[in-house]
Amino acid sequence: MTGKTIFQNKNIRKCCFMDDFINVMKALSDPNRVRMIKLLQNKDLCVCELQQLLSIPQPAVSKHMKVLEKAGMVKSSKEGLWVNYALDYGSSNPYAATILGNLRHWLCNDSALKKMEKKLPDVKRHTSCKKS
Repeated sequence: MTGKTIFQNKNIRKCCFMDDFINVMKALSDPNRVRMIKLLQNKDLCVCELQQLLSIPQPAVSKHMKVLEKAGMVKSSKEGLWVNYALDYGSSNPYAATILGNLRHWLCNDSALKKMEKKLPDVKRHTSCKKS
């Protein structure tokens, strides 16, 4: 066992390192990133849809998504001009998997999140996103 290894489980192919844990905790340290995860629990979203729901600039959304991706909490896929994000359920990071599983049951009564989730059906890519 190296100095960075926290534990190794036979069912998990990868050793769990302190950096993996820190990346997850860092990803959750910003309220907008937590909101993004909660929104992605409902459906996959592109950057401009997240931008519209959170009312923050596109570069900020992209930066937040990179932090979440590094932590193993979200994955991205490119579709033409759009980058779509979905929850990764921690396939590369068991800490992310545990947190994502629990987060599904947390913050259900948060009024700001409830308002955003109510807007989800009205957020459509073809009206939110403008092709450049």
